[in-house]
Amino acid sequence: DPRVMEHFVAPLTREQSDATLARVREGIDRRGWGWWLLERRSDGAFAGFTGLSPVREEFPMAPAVEVGWRLPVHAWDAGYATEAARAAIAFAFETLRLRETVSFTATSNARSMAVMQRLGMAPDGTFEHPAVPEGHRIRTHVLYRLRNGD
Repeated sequence: DPRVMEHFVAPLTREQSDATLARVREGIDRRGWGWWLLERRSDGAFAGFTGLSPVREEFPMAPAVEVGWRLPVHAWDAGYATEAARAAIAFAFETLRLRETVSFTATSNARSMAVMQRLGMAPDGTFEHPAVPEGHRIRTHVLYRLRNGD
């Protein structure tokens, strides 16, 4: 859905989406955690995904673990992203005993920044996303952090 992918370089092709799913599954198999599928409690409908991911080493905040989410339009504005991300953060702090989590998004993504703020995350500047081409409208990203105990 182009609306869901508005703050990404481009929508994924089916092949790219399948490859992403394979990487997610491999990461969960290897680490025991990663991105998790979200289902709406009332009817089991797909509501997106949330979870944790190691930040790749080429990112300026690495090493770190990111909490993130992506929801289909029908699941927007229902509180699912915040609820699910809180559960992922609890897992990060209570089970993995991480000292902090990070989250980041394009500076134009007000919806995700609002979720980060509801989670109690604090802004920590901007950076140029290394996987986004120079000059692209979403190259500049905002970084948020949440320390265990905040």
